[in-house]
Amino acid sequence: MLAAAVSGRESAAGGKDALIRRKIPSTGEEIPVLGLGTSGPFEVGESAAARAPLKEVLDAFFAAGGRLIDTSPMYSTAERVLGDLLTAAMHQQAFLATKVWTRGERPGIEQMTHSAQLLKTPRLDLIQVHNLLDLDTQLRTLRQWKEEGRVRYIGITHYTVSSHGDLARVLSREKLDFVQLNYSPLTRDAEKRLLPLAAERGVAVLVNRPFEDGALFERVKGKALPPWAVDIDATSWGQVFLKFIAGHPAVTCIIPATGKVGHLQDNLGGARGRLPNAQQREEIVKLLA
Repeated sequence: MLAAAVSGRESAAGGKDALIRRKIPSTGEEIPVLGLGTSGPFEVGESAAARAPLKEVLDAFFAAGGRLIDTSPMYSTAERVLGDLLTAAMHQQAFLATKVWTRGERPGIEQMTHSAQLLKTPRLDLIQVHNLLDLDTQLRTLRQWKEEGRVRYIGITHYTVSSHGDLARVLSREKLDFVQLNYSPLTRDAEKRLLPLAAERGVAVLVNRPFEDGALFERVKGKALPPWAVDIDATSWGQVFLKFIAGHPAVTCIIPATGKVGHLQDNLGGARGRLPNAQQREEIVKLLA
């Protein structure tokens, strides 16, 4: 049997059902290590039938103690749908993260203003420069908005390994609160420089594409969970993969997107209990080979 798993030491009080929490380095504010993405599932229309499962997801997410929801104007209707579904009580708990994805100062201001209107909030928690588009221009505006109290945190994003060098260069020269990047047990490139750099610079890390668009599940199709999965409190492959990511201390929050409450409940299990130690994380990687 492998060595004992490391404890989810950041967990809030509340027993085994509490979500593991991590601190945002720039302020010390804590957020759960499992968030919610909106790309895909929340890109629906006006029909009640299409939105009902999403409302169920949001109800379950907040009931479990979830906070961070990531969206973007790039995700067609996602901001509008999310804004329509969030209740006043949800707004009290939510940590809303969106992005700016355009060129030019005025278009950036207009887009971010529109995002806040769609999300029905006077102040956004986090705005990120999406895929580094027109970075310098948008960061100038974001810093001004932060000083004015229109946004609490600012950051940058990308979703490909080929962008990691660009992300690292920006992190090295700019003072930021967040960076969003791709990372999984199948794609570990962020471990080489980006994750250590984020820790060194005091930048919170959001992880996108945790399941590699389903590729991780294809790798383990038909395979039984390893016997030691019980030692990290994992009952599914999805939880094993999420716990691998959360096992890296530089990771602040993972943002898988889902529109199915069953998938959400399973994902939440990946943010509870014990996390894999270094040996177990390597075993997870081997299982995907």
